[in-house]
Amino acid sequence: MTERTSTRANGSGTVAERAAALEGAARSPLTLAAAPSAVRAARAAPAGLAIAPPRAAPGRAARRPRRPTPTRFYFSLRSPYSWLAYLDLRRDHPGLLDALEWRPFWEPDEAMGAALAAAGGSFPYSAMSRAKHLYVLLDVRRLAAARGLTVAWPVDRAPHWEVPHLAYLAAARHGRGREFVEAVYTARWSRGQDICDPATMAAIAVDLGLPPGELRDAAHDADLRAAGVAALLEVCRDGVFGVPFFVHGHDRFWGIDRVEAFAAALAADPPARLAGAGALAAAARLATAAAAGGDEGHAGGCG
Repeated sequence: MTERTSTRANGSGTVAERAAALEGAARSPLTLAAAPSAVRAARAAPAGLAIAPPRAAPGRAARRPRRPTPTRFYFSLRSPYSWLAYLDLRRDHPGLLDALEWRPFWEPDEAMGAALAAAGGSFPYSAMSRAKHLYVLLDVRRLAAARGLTVAWPVDRAPHWEVPHLAYLAAARHGRGREFVEAVYTARWSRGQDICDPATMAAIAVDLGLPPGELRDAAHDADLRAAGVAALLEVCRDGVFGVPFFVHGHDRFWGIDRVEAFAAALAADPPARLAGAGALAAAARLATAAAAGGDEGHAGGCG
């Protein structure tokens, strides 16, 4: 289900340089897709003949090929609304799960927040009021009951959200990101476990046949932290402010009550570029390529 990158760079350079290198790597495969006429010309040319790119008209700067906008599912392992949206997609639109780029969203720790700021980003977080928090408790219980689910509310004591979210990037690097997401949601919302406990990550890794130490220590792995900064920069670029959040072309959909509208948009304009490519391809690219270098409290979405 997941693309894997066969090479890893040496991990040198600042976080900002790594994020920039990642952005360049993410763009490069799309160049040919953005210029089909050049591809046709290259195919028609004799072997060994180089095809020069088209020149800009005199006095005009050359236009960059437009980068196709991926179809993305932004989720948080913290969020009950992300959990419910995932379950709705799995139940009603299982084919979509393999046609999406899965992107994690979480509140960064102080060091990652500073690295994100140094790379030109900022996390869109706003603390939830007590009234909103109480509303979410009631709302999620109501939504879960309508789906035949019982919520085992976890208690988050001094949570460190890099623990599960960077472990997700590690699992995605092994091609098991989607299974990891489901296992973490089950641990958090069905059993009330602390997903910020590294021991929980190690246990999930064992269940999935993954290296337990790698997932347990993901929050302290330099390569995965660089990948985390790159992932949060994408949050900024895509204008994400809460989860679940869906991106399709120029359209944005926020909240569990927008799942059907998102599915309808994809049915009308399917993401052909990603179909069949694997649900977690982008996450795997983030986790490997980075080695080279919200308003919460909405009835259908939170952070």
